[in-house]
Amino acid sequence: MNKLYIILVAFLFTTACNNDLEQFPSNLAASDSLTDFAGVLNAAYFYQHGGVTPMAVMGDFRADNAFMDEEPYNEFDKFGSNLTDMEEQFFGPFYTALYKSILSANNVIEKSLDGTEVGEAKFLRALAYFKLVRVFGDVTVNLVASPSTTDGSILKRVPASEVYNTVIIPDLEDAIGALGTEIKNGRASKYAAQGLLGKVFLQLGDFNSAESNLAAVINGAADAKISLQANFADIFGFSNDLNSEIIYATQISSSITDEYGFSEFWSWSAGLDTKSLTPLDSDLVAAFDAVAGEVIDTIGVDLRRAVTIDTDLMASPKFPQADGPDHDWIELRLADVILMYAESMNENGSSAEDVLDLLDPIRIRAGLLPLDHGVLNTTDLVRQAIQDERRLELAFEGQRWFDLVRTGTVDAEMGQSIDSKYHLFPIPDSEVLASFGVITQNDGY
Repeated sequence: MNKLYIILVAFLFTTACNNDLEQFPSNLAASDSLTDFAGVLNAAYFYQHGGVTPMAVMGDFRADNAFMDEEPYNEFDKFGSNLTDMEEQFFGPFYTALYKSILSANNVIEKSLDGTEVGEAKFLRALAYFKLVRVFGDVTVNLVASPSTTDGSILKRVPASEVYNTVIIPDLEDAIGALGTEIKNGRASKYAAQGLLGKVFLQLGDFNSAESNLAAVINGAADAKISLQANFADIFGFSNDLNSEIIYATQISSSITDEYGFSEFWSWSAGLDTKSLTPLDSDLVAAFDAVAGEVIDTIGVDLRRAVTIDTDLMASPKFPQADGPDHDWIELRLADVILMYAESMNENGSSAEDVLDLLDPIRIRAGLLPLDHGVLNTTDLVRQAIQDERRLELAFEGQRWFDLVRTGTVDAEMGQSIDSKYHLFPIPDSEVLASFGVITQNDGY
């Protein structure tokens, strides 16, 4: 039987847990007997954990920020058909965990009478599907708590465009209407939903819709106590979890057993997995070197550099190892929203001066001078400046590869011609085989 069927059936009986997100959902209850769906909602949050490290690795190790040097994992940098060999460690757990989160969310959406719970569940379902379509393209869609196990058509992959228009966007719009602006205990909020919706529209090239949603987050940030951290280093690490810059993060705790049973994201970036003992790509080092002449003081370096890269170890210290198992995974922070807002404004024809002004707080925090408005005076030049800033600001946060694909700059930035079929990752072969071909594999794999 297809593993997705197993998920859809076995997890109809979703899990109940305490109202703290850090509690493993250990007690089973038939969903039809539940009247309190807090535990089921917590399960939807919990299952997002399994997708964190695979997404982090895909975002940076597929791109020019990091690389692997052990066979067969160096296939991440070869852009051929052999990437399917990584199913067990990356694509399989990612796929399974997100569909578990979706099924739990479906139960809450369909059966809970609490509007806030439903809003959070719709945010989580949208987040899961957004990750799935960015990684795989067309995907299986299930929006009900109790899908039929006799109709194999439920497994058929739905075009990504349809997933965006009929699931992701409506779910986020509903979440925006249902959730408050206050960020409580790291749970989904209105601005988390609105910021994610802005990112979704940016992904789709709908810059008008992206700009309006991202503007709403920025304009409401102060009242919601969302602000840039004064020091870049204070964004990261266990002691800084849920700081003022974090709009939404997947909460992680060493007190619960993560479903992902391999090296976690903080180990990968630090070079603690034997598959990549020196993961730092020299291209990222060169990107930091390139801004050395733009510093405000005599230190001569971007202040993000020491936080992000270690050229002695050729790894990244961005997520300190001392409390690694307790690091939250940042899904959306204010600097990311500001950079996306600047991008949407630039694509919508705003003046270079207005757009570049948005970057000033981020650059000044990094110890850099504001960008020269007189030199960067065209849409193309500003576009490149924003992408360069995103790379340095968000390195090792799982963003780089997806930014390159979204902006159509894969070949230019990777320095090689890469067939667009390898912009996506392979559907787990086990899903394809077990569905007897109902689930199809992506082209090239």
